[in-house]
Amino acid sequence: MTKNIFKTTTLFIAAAIISFSSCTKKNDDTTFYSSLSVTHASPDAPAVDIYIDNSKVTTTPFSFSNTTGYLKNLISGKRNIKVNVAGTTTNVINADITFDGNKSYSLFAIDSVSKLSTILTVDDLTAPAAGKAHVRFIHLSPDAPAVDIAVVGGPVVFPNSSFKSVSAFTPLGAGTYNLEVRVAGTTNVALTLPSITLESGKIYTVYAKGFLGGTGAQALDAGIIVNN
Repeated sequence: MTKNIFKTTTLFIAAAIISFSSCTKKNDDTTFYSSLSVTHASPDAPAVDIYIDNSKVTTTPFSFSNTTGYLKNLISGKRNIKVNVAGTTTNVINADITFDGNKSYSLFAIDSVSKLSTILTVDDLTAPAAGKAHVRFIHLSPDAPAVDIAVVGGPVVFPNSSFKSVSAFTPLGAGTYNLEVRVAGTTNVALTLPSITLESGKIYTVYAKGFLGGTGAQALDAGIIVNN
């Protein structure tokens, strides 16, 4: 009887060890992998190269307004992210960031080059309902005041957004919108965004970029990222 109990217990422990080992293998995408999108949103910063754990993930110099799209199969846990001036070993950002498994993230390099920093978001990529798109707004213009994002002649969609603020993904009906960026709480229009098309089933990030008094590529504008 004692032998049988001992044998059964030994088999149970062995099975548990095998089970635990199989669950911790890094080829289990559901448990151990994340995805990461990186966007260059610093208006006056130079082109950069991006490294994850010292492996370069950009194939060409990465300039203002560029985005990588989601880099898949990022092993979860603590990863080192470096942003270097393109073609050099000079770090402008060097950060250790912990990523949870089965989540999607967006990393934005933001602010003027003299104050360069980052924002990391966890992205809810839940599929929109039929006929809907999901949209969020991120204020990444360093010298612009708080703003409201509104439909021209219609309601405010994202109210009182200040620099570095990130809204939740919000369902909107698919279609083409004429939007405007207003100084928060007023009808003063700082920027118009005509003919913004939102497709059913898509997920978007709209972000304010550039400087309020900027010119050319550094002028106040909006960028649009398709997240799914």
